[in-house]
Parts: sequence; C-alpha cells; structure tokens
Amino acid sequence: MNYRSRVLSFLVALSAITYIDRTCISLVAADMKQDLGIENDAWGWVLSAFALSYALFELPTGALGDRLGPRRVLTRVVAWWSVFTALTGTATSWLYLVIVRFLFGAGEAGAYPNASIVVSRWFPRQETGRAQAFIWAAGRVGGVLAPWLVIPVAAQFGWRVSFFAMGLLGVVWAVAWYGWFRDFPHEEPRVSADEVQHIEANRRFRAHSHHIPWRAVLRSPNMWAIMLMFHFYMYGAYFFTGWLPTYLKEGRGFGKDEMQIFATLPFFLGAIGCFTGGYASDWLAKRYGLKVGRRAVGIVGMGLSAIVICLSALTKDNQTAAVLLAMGMGFKDLTLPVSFAVCNDVGRSQSGTVSGAMNMVGQLGAVFLGVLFGYIVKATGDFNLPLFLIAGLLLCSCLLWLRIDPTEEVALS
Repeated sequence: MNYRSRVLSFLVALSAITYIDRTCISLVAADMKQDLGIENDAWGWVLSAFALSYALFELPTGALGDRLGPRRVLTRVVAWWSVFTALTGTATSWLYLVIVRFLFGAGEAGAYPNASIVVSRWFPRQETGRAQAFIWAAGRVGGVLAPWLVIPVAAQFGWRVSFFAMGLLGVVWAVAWYGWFRDFPHEEPRVSADEVQHIEANRRFRAHSHHIPWRAVLRSPNMWAIMLMFHFYMYGAYFFTGWLPTYLKEGRGFGKDEMQIFATLPFFLGAIGCFTGGYASDWLAKRYGLKVGRRAVGIVGMGLSAIVICLSALTKDNQTAAVLLAMGMGFKDLTLPVSFAVCNDVGRSQSGTVSGAMNMVGQLGAVFLGVLFGYIVKATGDFNLPLFLIAGLLLCSCLLWLRIDPTEEVALS
C-alpha cells in the first residue's frame, strides 16, 4: 500500500466519525426531548443551531487550514467538536443545548475544507476525484454505523453516555492524526522518493483563497443557479441527518429494533449514490460532453428523489414509507459529488471559492429545514406534511440543473 492510501484511510475514518457524531443527537432525540421537556418546535432550533454555525465557520476554518496546515487545524477542530459532543450529554436545558450544538457545529465546519486541503497536497491530479468519492461515501457509512453504535449504548446506559462514548472516538482520532500525519509528502520520511515525485509532479495543489468576492458571484446567473440548487438540496439532506429518527419513531411508530434498520438504510443507499453519481457523471461527460454529464445526473437524481419522497408521505404502510425515504436519499446523493465537480468545472483555479459559496448558501437550507420541520409538526400534528415541502424543494433543485452550465466559468478574479 502506498503512503497516500494510508492518508486517505485517516480521512475516511474522519468523515465517518463526523457523521456518527452529527447524527447521534437525532438518534436519541425522543429520549432527550422527554427528559428535558422540549417540544418539536423548540427542538428544531437545537438542530438549526448546528447548521447555522456549520455554515458560518466553514470558510474561516478552511482559510485557517491554508495558513497553519491541516495537521494542526484538523487536530484542533476534531478535538473541539469531540469535547462539545461529550458536553451535549451534560445538557440540562434547551438554551444550554442550543449553545453547545452551535459550538459543536463550529468545529465540524472545519472537517471537509481541511480534508480537501489534504487531498490537494497528497494526491496527484488524476486521483483527487476518486479520493473525494471515498471521503464523501465514508460520511454516509458513518450514518450507517451510527444507529448500531448509538442506540445500543443509549438503551443500556442512557442517552447521555452515548454522547460521551461518541466524543471519545474523535479524541482518539485527533491524537493519532497529530502524531502520524505531516502536511506535505516531502515532510514524511516514510514516503518513498518515487511516491513524493509522483505526487508533486502531478499535484493539483495551489494556494487557496477562502475570500468570496460577492460582487462577482452575485453577477453570475450560473452561480446563482448552483447556489440555489444546493440550497434546495440541503432541505432534503438535513431531513435525513436531523429529523429522520424522530420521524420514524414519532411519526411512524417504529420501535428501537426497526429504527436501527430503517435509520441505517438511507445512509447505505446514500453511500452507493455518491459512488454511482460521481462515476456516472465522469463517464457521461467523457462520452457526451461535460454539460450532459453533469446535468443528466443532477436532473435524474433530484427528480427521482422528489418523486419517491412525495410517495413516502402518501403511503400508509410504515415500512414501505421508510424504504421509499431511503431510496430518496440514494437518488439525492447521486448529485452530491457532481455538485462539487461542477464547482471545479466553473471555478477552475478558484474552485475552492466557488464550492465554499455553494456550500455556505446550501447550509442555510439546513438551518431553515431544522426549524420549519418542527414548527409544521407542532402546528399540524402531521409528520408527513413537511415531506411534501421537501419534495417540492428537491424538484426546484432538479429544475435548476437545467440552467447550470459546467462550461460557463465564473469570473472571480
């Protein structure tokens, strides 16, 4: 095994831990709400506190990684969010929980920007796409593993202990990362001279700017389409990471054993979707051109996701509804790697700026969904009604792919 594959293994583990810690709260939400006396409308603010800080701190922590290096920054942010994962288990009130989850999100915001810096420095140009596919799919695998780790611990020892245990995973990773990793291949004596030459001769790395020239971005119709597409995408994405377990338990009456299966299935299909979408888009682009390759996957993925999520809200059979929701996530995640590939297409040398803008605006969709879902359920008592809203917004995302042009560069300089 070459050394950069070991680096990728660390990033894969990081991505999995990120989603385990992120989804832990949704898996024990029912017990937390009961113990702390929190209603669904107020619970939405707890979920959105994370999404808001995640959006606000993504670019600053990415810029910090450019300046200080991903070895030090990833160590700090993983240790930071692991501490606040554990502190979630000490919550005694709604306000305390909102503050802790906001600070937790500030840490997790640094994970993927700094993982991208590592990929840029340690992988040659022809391997960066594959590396990103593994990293994103690993996040979904973390979502698969989370119910099997969190639910048994919570059932045996209580929901508070589940946060202590999941926080420990990140601390172990941070210690191992700081002791083992180096920011550049040539700084690591265990990397062969041939591998260093192979990486650095074909490396994609360049100094990244995390400053967003908003005037240039806002003047680009193509950029507006990209940002709004991902904004609507995130309404669907955050349902699965934030509200799905509550929906299954309170909306569909699933028990703990069924929860482990049906809270896992969407992330399993999401991992398959990430790999399938990335490879299918590249194959179609090579055969039919970049515009067809990117648009086709985006349109099909978001369109099918909107349809099956709408059908899940309409069906009376609980297990059928859960399977349809899982399929909805699988179809939706076909477009995840393609969205970031489009940022590379239109951003070129400043693709970090374009992807940062897309992701920041996208995360605002998570903020709104976290709050809206809770208020709709509180007002109507119907857990299926918000799914129609999500399906409609995913359809909007699908239609925006008709406007997105990966050959139309955004002039940011």
